[in-house]
Amino acid sequence: MYPGRYASINPDRAAFVMASTGATVSYREFEERSNRLAHFLRQAGLGRLSHYSIFMENNDRYMESCAAGERTGTYYTCVNSFLTAEELAYILTNSRSEVLITSSAKAALAIEAIADCPSIRRVLVCGGVPEGCSDERVEDFEAVVAAMPATPIDDESLGTPMLYSSGTTGRPKGILRSLPEQPPGEPLPMFHFLSNLWTYREDMIYLSPAPLYHSAPQAAVNLTIRVGGTVVIMERFDPVEYLSLIERYSVTHSQLVPTMFSRMLKLPAEDRTRFDLSSLEFAVHAAAPCPVKVKQEMIEWWGPIIHEYYGATEGLGFASCDSEQWLTHPGTVGKIVLGELHVMDDEMNEVPNGTPGTLWFASGTEFSYLDDPEKTRESTSPDGTMTTVGDIGYVDDEGYLYLTDRKTFMIISGGVNIYPQEIEDLLITHPMVFDAAVFGVPNEDLGEEVKAVVQPMPDVAPDEALTEALLSHCREHLSRQKVPRSIDYEAELPRLPTGKLYKRLLRDRYWGEGTSRIV
Repeated sequence: MYPGRYASINPDRAAFVMASTGATVSYREFEERSNRLAHFLRQAGLGRLSHYSIFMENNDRYMESCAAGERTGTYYTCVNSFLTAEELAYILTNSRSEVLITSSAKAALAIEAIADCPSIRRVLVCGGVPEGCSDERVEDFEAVVAAMPATPIDDESLGTPMLYSSGTTGRPKGILRSLPEQPPGEPLPMFHFLSNLWTYREDMIYLSPAPLYHSAPQAAVNLTIRVGGTVVIMERFDPVEYLSLIERYSVTHSQLVPTMFSRMLKLPAEDRTRFDLSSLEFAVHAAAPCPVKVKQEMIEWWGPIIHEYYGATEGLGFASCDSEQWLTHPGTVGKIVLGELHVMDDEMNEVPNGTPGTLWFASGTEFSYLDDPEKTRESTSPDGTMTTVGDIGYVDDEGYLYLTDRKTFMIISGGVNIYPQEIEDLLITHPMVFDAAVFGVPNEDLGEEVKAVVQPMPDVAPDEALTEALLSHCREHLSRQKVPRSIDYEAELPRLPTGKLYKRLLRDRYWGEGTSRIV
C-alpha cells in the first residue's frame, strides 16, 4: 500500500472511498497520512523488522495503518476484528508487537487485552480514547499523527504483513517471510506476478467487500494502490449494496468468497437485475471451495469474467483458472502457475494422476512459523525440499488440480479459516466434558459450519441444558465464528490405541458417501 509514485503523478485521484459514506481520500492525502504514521512508528522506537498490530473494523484509517508499515521496513499484523480479548492478547504477544492501532469501536476490548501484553508500549485509538481509560499507553490516533511531518521518513524501507495461520496444534501461527532491504517503491516479486495474472492497471476501480484483516483483500487492495487504481471499501458485505456499488463507481475488479456469490444468487430477481454490472471485467474468488452449482449460476449471470485461485497464506504455491477452463473442468481450482506441485502418499511416494494425496510444493515462497520450529518442521518434507499445509487433492491428466480434503481438518466457513483444535481444547476443559471433537459439516450458505461432538462425563446427561452450558462456555472464550453451531453427543469418541482422535469416522457421517470432503 505504497502511494508514493501516484501521489506525485496523479495526486488528486481517489486512492480509496468508503462505501457507506462516500468519504474519499486522494493519493496526495493518503501519502501524507502514511508518512505521518511512519514518523510515529520511528518515534515509538520501531526500526526495520520490528512488529506492530492493527485491530479494528474496516474504516478510513485502516489503509494508512498498513501503508506506514510498507514504508518503514516493519512487519504489521492485521488481527481478526472479531477476536476476544484473550485471543487478541495472544496474537499481540506472539507477534512481538510493540504498537497497537485500534478503533473506538474496539478500544474497550483492546484495552482489556493489553493488560496482559507488557511488550505493547503505545496504543493509538482511531476515533478517540474511551472515557475513563487510565492506561498511559493509550492515545488518540488523530491527535498523535497530526503532530508528525507529512514528508517521508529518511530511512524508508519496504515492509510487509505478517499474517497468521494455524494447524492441528491449536494456537494460530505467525507466518514469517524474509524481507529484503529495499525501497518501498520496489515491491516483492509476487506483486508483479499477481498484477499480471489479474490484469491490474492504473485506471481500475477495485471493490473490496471483505474485512481488511484477511490476507486476500490485503493483497488485492495493496496491488490496486501500487498500480494507481481506486479502492472502494465496504465496511461490511451486503449483497444489494455490493451490486449497487458496481454501478455507482463503474467497478472493474473485485474479489469475493463463495458465500457472497450464494447470497447474491438468493436475492429476488428485481434486485439482481436492476443494477448495471457491465463495467465489471474481473471477479476473483478464493479462500473457500465454491459449490459447482453456485459457480455455474454466477458465470451464467455475470459471464466468463470469474477467475479462481488456490493458494495458502504461507505462499507455498499457486493455482489459477478462468471461467472457460473451469466450465470444461467443473470443480477444479486450476493449473499450477507458481511453485512445483507434488502429490504424495503417507510414505512420501508420488501418486499417479487421479489419485488423491497430500499436496507438497517445491520452489514456493520461503517461510517459517514465528517462534515455532516444530510446526515449521511438520510442514517441511524430510529432505527439506518441499512444504505443505496438509491439503489433499489430485491432478488430472491435463494438469488440473482438484481438492478433496484437508488433512488438518481446518474448517472454512464463509471464507474464514477456523482451526478445530483450539475449540476442542476449550471444550475439554469444561468439567462436564470427558472428550470432544470439532470439525466442519456442510452448510448451504457458508460452505461449512462448526460442529462439535462431545462425550459427556459419566454422570452428566446429554441434554439441552448441557448444550447451552457448553455453548456459553465457548462464547465466553472464543470469537463468534468459532462457536459451534450445534453439539451432538456420543457415548464414546473413536480414538486410536495411540490416543489420537480418529475424527474422520465422525465427520464422514455428516458428509455422506461422496468422494470429496470439501463443498
